[in-house]
Amino acid sequence: MAGGIWFAASTIANLLRVYLCRAFCVGLDDATPVEANAAATAIDRRLELMAFGAFLSGLVWACVPFLCAAYTTPQAVFYLVVTCGITAGAVSYGTSFARIPVFFITPPLVSVVGCLFVTGGFERECLAVTTLVYLVALMRTCFETEANFRRTSGLKNEANALAARMANRAICDGLTGLLNRAGFAEQAEATPAPCLMLLDLDGFKSVNDIYGHKTGDQVLAEVGRRLRAQVPACGHVGRLGGDEFAILYDPAVAGVTVRDLAKAIIAAVAEPFDRFDTDRVGISIGIHLGACDSLTEGLVRADEALYAAKSTGRNRYRIFDDELRDRLDMRRDAERDLPDALAEGAVEVWFQPIFRVREGNLAGLEALVRWRHPRHGWVPPPDIIAAAGVIGLSEALLRHILDSVYRMKLALTEHGATDIRIAMNVCPRELTQTPIEGLILDKLEAYGLPANWLEIELTEDTALDAAAVSDKLGALSRAGVSIAIDDFGVGYSSLSRIRQLRVNRVKIDRSLVTGLNEAGDKRGLVQAVIDLGKALSLEVVAEGVETETDLVALREMGCPFAQGYHLGRPMPPETVLETFAVPLRKVA
Repeated sequence: MAGGIWFAASTIANLLRVYLCRAFCVGLDDATPVEANAAATAIDRRLELMAFGAFLSGLVWACVPFLCAAYTTPQAVFYLVVTCGITAGAVSYGTSFARIPVFFITPPLVSVVGCLFVTGGFERECLAVTTLVYLVALMRTCFETEANFRRTSGLKNEANALAARMANRAICDGLTGLLNRAGFAEQAEATPAPCLMLLDLDGFKSVNDIYGHKTGDQVLAEVGRRLRAQVPACGHVGRLGGDEFAILYDPAVAGVTVRDLAKAIIAAVAEPFDRFDTDRVGISIGIHLGACDSLTEGLVRADEALYAAKSTGRNRYRIFDDELRDRLDMRRDAERDLPDALAEGAVEVWFQPIFRVREGNLAGLEALVRWRHPRHGWVPPPDIIAAAGVIGLSEALLRHILDSVYRMKLALTEHGATDIRIAMNVCPRELTQTPIEGLILDKLEAYGLPANWLEIELTEDTALDAAAVSDKLGALSRAGVSIAIDDFGVGYSSLSRIRQLRVNRVKIDRSLVTGLNEAGDKRGLVQAVIDLGKALSLEVVAEGVETETDLVALREMGCPFAQGYHLGRPMPPETVLETFAVPLRKVA
């Protein structure tokens, strides 16, 4: 009867402990989000209940003496062995929270010690002392194992936290807290979306140059914050590098149209920044809509749209469309086919005439690269030059142009036109990445030509970085080659840079010349450049003369040279010789 009661009590206590182990606990269920403090409180309360359950179970085992007449029956040894085994097992499995095994083992072992002392006798008293020492040893083991568990758990948590920080650092940008390129690519692969935006800051270089990189970093961090505030929660924002950002989101899920989001971002970035003037920083956005084979392809298309947006001014956005798709296809085909075109002579050099305005006779020629692609037709010269740069053929293209220019000069000389100057455009990439001064001077020597008939035209943007090219241009200028600034009047070149680059000629940008009589502000700007040229002994050429009215106006203003479709279109070398060499034709 006593055994049955004890077994029932033991079963109930064990079932209670099983229930406490399996019952729901806030903070242990990963599917239930909860604050850290609330989770810790709930877990502590559960551990206290489990310790109480262990104590109840220990009290049941403390009643074992009732089953063996206080350990005086012949079965006493069996009960002692079972009790010691149960308590040792509790310690072995209770390594993480010492109070649970301690609460369980203390009542039964204390009852053993008490019974043995009460029944008396030397052997029993020795056994009681041994049991008491055993209890102390078990309790010490419990607390030591808990301490070891806490220490190893702490190390494991630190390692996990470090791994998490390293993983986070691997996919996040340290400056802005946004996704970096790798993290953005990972999110794009995991959650593809139909809208990809590529963003680039306008005017950021001037911030770095004027206020320093520390302020530039603060601007980037603030831009990142503003982007996060504008992008819907379902979207992803990344900093791909420098001042380039990207956004991926689904307009249908977000409930925000692409155009509305682009306008909101432009307005947000246009808000004043601390530390520098308002309106110094803006943002341009290229947008690609629809599925792509890869993120790389999507970024290429968005970049094409971004370039188109920037070409129309700052704070603009452009969506990738069929027109840009055709342009992208043409550029890719140009990069693929240009090597064969150069080898086969399909890349030609044509020449556009430059006239003396007052006398009306030919003063010079401008060399222009031409290539009729078998699929796309005429490829714009900037795209030819850009393709050559991408595939590493800038120097080969430059050599080809130089040969064509030098052969043209030799042909003109044979026809008696010895005073015709020929100009050729040189892009910034060629200036900085090729030994251009050596190529030009070596070929002059090889062809037996003087240097004073050749002119190098630089875009006005090139003049911004005069220090990087001044040595090369200085070598050419000292040899007698003329230096000209193209597209003058729409960039940022200064008089000091013009002097530093040894400029001999400036060419007024066509946007200021075309329709000259229709806008008074244009006329004033053109007159100012003409007067500047006279004051500094610079030759001035007006580009983009499209009508007789423009030509008359330039003649009245005293402009010495002009070129444009009204005077003469670019033409192949053979046509130039047929038209101008003998005799030199005048224009009205």
